[in-house]
Amino acid sequence: MTAPVFVVEDFGPEGGPFVLDGPEGRHAVSVKRLQAGEEVVLTDGAGRHAVAEVTGTEGKDRLLVRLGAVVEEPEPAPRITVVQALPKGDRGELAVETMTEVGVDRVVPWQAARCITQWKGDRGLKALGKWRSTAREAGKQSRRVRFPEVADAASTKQVAALLAEADFAAVLHSDFEHESAPLATVDLPATGDIVLVVGPEGGVSRDELALFEEAGARACVLGPSVLRTSTAGTAAAALLLGRTGRWS
Repeated sequence: MTAPVFVVEDFGPEGGPFVLDGPEGRHAVSVKRLQAGEEVVLTDGAGRHAVAEVTGTEGKDRLLVRLGAVVEEPEPAPRITVVQALPKGDRGELAVETMTEVGVDRVVPWQAARCITQWKGDRGLKALGKWRSTAREAGKQSRRVRFPEVADAASTKQVAALLAEADFAAVLHSDFEHESAPLATVDLPATGDIVLVVGPEGGVSRDELALFEEAGARACVLGPSVLRTSTAGTAAAALLLGRTGRWS
């Protein structure tokens, strides 16, 4: 099994002693019960990371390690952003969790016209905080050292602007009256930004789809079955990661 990942704000001197404390140290000592001689990975969540060897513990929340070289993981190419319409209940956290696990680089919450869930005021801020916390924890669990960014919630016009700037943009949309290309066969860029829009359970509205296509996005389908909004982004991202060579 690969070494567990813990998040730090700063790194100590290379080769020197380092103390992992606070909630991360407590998890390492009291939950993981790490012992001297075991390895851990410390990361800032933005690509910088170091392998460290456990040298001991102090109390219930201080892990003592000897820090290895701090290196930086290169930016992924192409970069994959999923615009995720707000699902009901805790399905938003599920979507963020699984998209983080497969390797999505950015998640943009979207208040689509047919979303039942509304992010307003303190409720919206709390929900956004949960998405960001989920991305952090899923990043650690999946042994990532570059966690996905969870952006502020976007309006439909803001999503259209994001699509217009992308090197490839697609909207997952299945409608007998609208021609959609298979996502498995469309041409994809080797670098740059790929942006994928996942609509709500009620689907992307005609006005939204027209605006997105005007911005340069293509309507695409995954396959013959219909997935929930909370799983469609993960399935589509996995397909894109395989096709672009990021999973090779």
